[in-house]
Amino acid sequence: MAGLMHNPYFATAAYFTVTGLAMILFLVVFELVTRYHVWAELKRGNMAVAMATGGKIFGIANIFRYSIQANLSLGQALIWGTFGFCLLLVAYFIFEFMTPSFKVDQEIANDNRAIGFIAMVLSIGFSYIIGVSLSR
Repeated sequence: MAGLMHNPYFATAAYFTVTGLAMILFLVVFELVTRYHVWAELKRGNMAVAMATGGKIFGIANIFRYSIQANLSLGQALIWGTFGFCLLLVAYFIFEFMTPSFKVDQEIANDNRAIGFIAMVLSIGFSYIIGVSLSR
C-alpha cells in the first residue's frame, strides 16, 4: 500500500476519497450541533444558512489542505485534519457564546444574512489560523 502512495494518481484519489468522506462526516456533526436543519433550510433558499454552511465547507477543506501539505502520510493528515475540525467546531461555539444578545443559530435559521456572512467569514478565517498552525 505504501508503494501505491508514491503514485501521484493513486495518492490524489486516496486523499480525495478520505477527505471527502471526512467532510461529509464533519458536515453531519455540524448538522447535529446547529438548531436548524441545514439541508431543509437550503432547500427553502435560506441564504444565511447557505453562507454559513459554505464557510464551514471551505473551512474544513482548507484545514485538510494544510494538513495534507504538512504530513507525510494519509493517516497523519486525517488525524491532524480531524483535530483542526474540532478546533473549528470550538470556534463556532465561541461565536455563539460571544453573542449573548442574540442566538446565532436562530438568526441564521431566520435568514439573517449579516449573521450568516459573519459565520462564513469566521469559519474561513479560523481555518487559515488552524491550518497554518497544523503545518508548523
